[in-house]
Amino acid sequence: MNWYVVYTKPKWEKKVAERLNEIGVVTYCPLITKISQWSDRKKTVSVPLFNSYIFVQVPEKGRNKIFEVTGAIRYLFWLGKPAVVRDSEIEAIQNWLSAPADFEVSIDKWQKGDKIILESGPFITQPAIIQEVKKNHYILILESLGCVLKVKKKEV
Repeated sequence: MNWYVVYTKPKWEKKVAERLNEIGVVTYCPLITKISQWSDRKKTVSVPLFNSYIFVQVPEKGRNKIFEVTGAIRYLFWLGKPAVVRDSEIEAIQNWLSAPADFEVSIDKWQKGDKIILESGPFITQPAIIQEVKKNHYILILESLGCVLKVKKKEV
């Protein structure tokens, strides 16, 4: 089954995911923990990584089932069709969110333009292109995820 991206009402991501799970739809709402501050206190809260978006895994014929839940507005479309997210992309998000804040990446004497496969950290097994080599860090392009990663060089 394919993963699709569902647009939700603002601040309804967790509610929609929970209600879809109750009716038997597999959902994924990636959450991050952040500290929110009010005038009188600070509180640690879990908020969605992507505002107003969740991922659902439904068969092609059952796509309309998500509209049975209040708060689910529409699917995200790409080139006129509902956007499909690969399993590997969902796994990459899950790995990234479950990884420790600090991790070790081993890169030895790489040059600008080299293509590598990351061997550790949250983006393990992801292909990357070295965009920039500096004294203290590397800039890597993760094309499959559409992002840029700054990696500090290990002090020896």
